[in-house]
Amino acid sequence: MHSPAPHTLNLGILAHIDAGKTSLTERLLHAAGVIDEIGRVDDGNTQTDSLALERQRGITIKSAVVSFTIEAPEGTGAGTGTGAGVTVNLIDTPGHPDFIAEVERVLSVLDGAVLVISAVEGVQAQTRVLLRTLRRLRIPTLIFVNKADRTGARYDASLSHIAERLTPDIVAMGTVADIGTREARFTPFTAENAEGGGFTARLVELLSGHDDALLTAYVDDASSLSYDRLRAELARQTGRALVHPVYFGSAMTGTGVPELIDGIRALLPSAAGDAEGPVSGNVFKVERGSAGEKIAYVRVFSGTVRTRDRVAITGVTDGTDGVVGDRADGRREGKVTAVSVFDRGTDVRRAEVRAGRIGRLWGLGDVRIGDVIGVPPKGAEPGGRFFAPPTLETVVTPLRPADRGALHVALTQLAEQDPLIDLRQDTVRHEVSVSLYGEVQKEVIQATLAEDFGLDVSFRETTTICVERVVGTGEAFEVGEKEPNPFLATVGLRVEPAPVGAGVTFRLGVELGSMPYAFFRAVEETVRETLHQGLYGWRVPDCAVTMTRAGYWPRQSHAHGTFDKSMSSTAGDFRNLTPLVLMDALREAGTVVHEPMHRFRLDVPADTVGAVLPALARLRAVPHTQAASGASYRLEGDIPAQQVHALEQLLPGLTRGEGELESAFDHYEPVRGPAPTRERTDHDPLHRKEYLLRVVRRTPA
Repeated sequence: MHSPAPHTLNLGILAHIDAGKTSLTERLLHAAGVIDEIGRVDDGNTQTDSLALERQRGITIKSAVVSFTIEAPEGTGAGTGTGAGVTVNLIDTPGHPDFIAEVERVLSVLDGAVLVISAVEGVQAQTRVLLRTLRRLRIPTLIFVNKADRTGARYDASLSHIAERLTPDIVAMGTVADIGTREARFTPFTAENAEGGGFTARLVELLSGHDDALLTAYVDDASSLSYDRLRAELARQTGRALVHPVYFGSAMTGTGVPELIDGIRALLPSAAGDAEGPVSGNVFKVERGSAGEKIAYVRVFSGTVRTRDRVAITGVTDGTDGVVGDRADGRREGKVTAVSVFDRGTDVRRAEVRAGRIGRLWGLGDVRIGDVIGVPPKGAEPGGRFFAPPTLETVVTPLRPADRGALHVALTQLAEQDPLIDLRQDTVRHEVSVSLYGEVQKEVIQATLAEDFGLDVSFRETTTICVERVVGTGEAFEVGEKEPNPFLATVGLRVEPAPVGAGVTFRLGVELGSMPYAFFRAVEETVRETLHQGLYGWRVPDCAVTMTRAGYWPRQSHAHGTFDKSMSSTAGDFRNLTPLVLMDALREAGTVVHEPMHRFRLDVPADTVGAVLPALARLRAVPHTQAASGASYRLEGDIPAQQVHALEQLLPGLTRGEGELESAFDHYEPVRGPAPTRERTDHDPLHRKEYLLRVVRRTPA
């Protein structure tokens, strides 16, 4: 008989930057008895911001896991449900939008979340992005309105702001006295005061909107809906991510935190999973130990992983629209050499990690973020994309030329921890470029390289990552050893456009048995690699490529001699010829460069619209909707990704500091005017003579 997994909750703390989520994490750990003194972000002594750079800057850069226990209320037994204690693996995530990739990786391992909002600043751009994603993924979420003790904090206005800008499916779990002062106190609604505070009426209204049976019971006999029944229904609907209880408080003074802890225990569902079932887990973080060894953070959904176990590792394909790059590396195996689990604030060595828990695994040398351990989790998409890909890139250059090799090694290790920086190695100019979400991320990479690797680097100007889309059909072929083809290979290719998001598909228009499979495989792999750089140097994300001709020279040797590759085709012949044929076909088909566009939402004072609209026009932003609401004005539309940073810098001066901007990648549009080009990092098959000089050191007669 299968044994149930321990009662565990993997909880994410998410927020817009400076809302106070790391301070809330400290307060939760203190309330649970894990730490004796509460650290401060400004003092650089918090539990989860362990990186030196995080302490210096006062921001969270990497997600961190810490564990604590919420004891069951007195008089309740063991087990699960509202009366049980729970072990919480709390994951503190970055709030700055430049590090949204860290948040994305965490989402796939969460059972529930606490979204932190400032009672002073209210709902901000990143807050909306986060809750929209949490609701789409059906992750149960509580809302904690922090900073109730700060001047300017508001209760009714905060609730209205949340209902208007986030979701109307909320219910306040208590009231706040003396809000906006150091004496602010949160008083929860209970069975005794629920009626007087209007809590019961609000619960009935909210919950019956998602449950017809509850609505019928209320209409038939309102008195039949007891407080306990409404609380049980609140837990059920919260667990289904239909509604979001709202708590007020202060991470600095501690008010409201005990009630939030009780809500975490009573309203968020525990981790499900069978510890005796097949092993199934997801790698959401990779770091290096003191000896340089890889350590994988794994959420185990099913089964038990033990020291010395050999586990299957399955790679995934990353990215949509071809922005990040395709990776389908199949199944591998690794031997677990050590295991640790999180317990009361830190991780401790154990012999195993069971279903529902998060563990750190040693010994999996080639493991990467997004990999599946064992079998894929049911209903999950490890490695799936929840947020937009990076739309910026820059070239990283060492100040000392002798550091080029060390820089590549260092950036490769950083890419293990953040695959979305997507290294591009230029083998011709020996340069490395990285993808970025924003300028702060660039500064962090620079500081990390200096502090962790002793490398001083500079960056070129940040540019936008475009894509090329095929607009027609093109076909080309070359016959082996027939001028101008110097290779023992015949390759014909046809290129056609494919729908947006379809990716690159490779098809055979020739008999599979017409030549060895290894040669077909070489052509397909080279096609996919070559399409990373199209006619203008940008990735070609969506197209169908068909192999229309194939020919090879069978394995031959001189009489009584050994194999002579000058007389026989090799996979190298096909790898060298394919880029030339593919680029000829692509030329005939034609491509158009598309730039990334962000959908923006801008709220400004109504009297500043006259100054804002011309600025938007100069930045090539196109408002699609405009609406006045009292003294404010809202504009929504599209803006080129490369202009978002400029708008952020202009906005305070145009709107007296009152403008609020929210933007996120939405789609690609054809570039207006001359198409931008990107420097190539390959041997450039667009220029045949130079290509052949580099590849085979010879050119056609």
